[in-house]
Amino acid sequence: MSVMEKKEVQKVAGGSILSPEGFKAGGIHIGLRYEKKDFGVIYSETPAQSAAVYTKSHFQAAPLKVTQESMAAGGILQAVVCNSAIANACTGEQGLKDALKTRELVAARFRLPEEYVAVASTGVIGECLPMEKMEHGCSEIAVHSDYNSAKSFQKAILTTDTVEKASCVEVVIDGNTVTIGGAAKGSGMIHPNMGTMLGFITTDANISSPVLQSALKKAVNTSFNQITVDGETSTNDMVIVMANGRAENKPLNENHPDWVHFQEGLTLLCEDLAKQIARDGEGATKLIEVGVKGANSTEDANIIAKKIVGSNLVKTAIYGADPNWGRIVGAMGHSDVTLEPETCDIYIGAELVFSNGTPQAFNEQSVSEYMNNEEHVVINVLLQDGVGEGKAWGCDLTYDYVKINASYRT
Repeated sequence: MSVMEKKEVQKVAGGSILSPEGFKAGGIHIGLRYEKKDFGVIYSETPAQSAAVYTKSHFQAAPLKVTQESMAAGGILQAVVCNSAIANACTGEQGLKDALKTRELVAARFRLPEEYVAVASTGVIGECLPMEKMEHGCSEIAVHSDYNSAKSFQKAILTTDTVEKASCVEVVIDGNTVTIGGAAKGSGMIHPNMGTMLGFITTDANISSPVLQSALKKAVNTSFNQITVDGETSTNDMVIVMANGRAENKPLNENHPDWVHFQEGLTLLCEDLAKQIARDGEGATKLIEVGVKGANSTEDANIIAKKIVGSNLVKTAIYGADPNWGRIVGAMGHSDVTLEPETCDIYIGAELVFSNGTPQAFNEQSVSEYMNNEEHVVINVLLQDGVGEGKAWGCDLTYDYVKINASYRT
């Protein structure tokens, strides 16, 4: 298939953060975790226009403050360093010094200006980084452009995750292929505005930092910000994107004829990573997807969808394969959205279980079997209040979630 015959936006099986031109990565074990990789770097061969969004927690961790300082210097990055196991959050002045030192060490390792380096951490809150180990990591880390190097980085950023999370999308811009790759981590403390989750995105698109910032924010609002595992927001959440321009397309902006395709591709990548995070929720056995149509606005639809998928009673009903639509109604009923119950339809899978304010006769055994056998359970809500549509993703709530979090530090 030639470039011109390609779909304007399409996912790429087996792609990664190294699929775009001009990026390298690596991940190693430096002793923050018992034996697994715990220190990684993404490196762009040339300075990259960059953008980022951060947790809205009042207790933003030191790495985020340092990254925001780097970004404020001009929106250009060339390396991102991330450690797992220790969040370097709520660590006061020492934590900020350690994050700044990490940035300094990575900049020296790759001969970059310090402001070209972003810093990320994930793990236990309230512990300082063992800087002798971090210094070792900064001096020993090597980056390459091969598949195994991408895998090494993906493994190095994990905490309670059970699987690596990667995605890749190709977009046709100016008749040529622009590639967007991504890696993420997240399993618990997931309730973004931005939970503990980190997203790293690379692209060879030619796009300025301010335009990229706008595109990222829009993509995040309908993807990462629409997932929830446990209703908890972390101190360290961040999504960061670097665009090095190696695709040599005409500069992208909202007036570019292919702008809509780039925005679609970036959103598709973020949504794919977000769903992988939701599916890998701590102790989870099922991905839950909630779709809402007919709301007063897109914002209202997103609020309703996220309210449903975040309800512990809905989550436990899914785990128990109990088609108790009353849990869904209950969650909708105390959302911050005005809606009309008399014009509301609810579907679990393909079955209509509630319509126009009244219960519907349905085959409970059939719906229960659907909930029990499918790893991806879909709930759809149809309203007649407007044209707003939205989606949200989460997971079921299981006994294992309690076990994991009851002994998180031990």
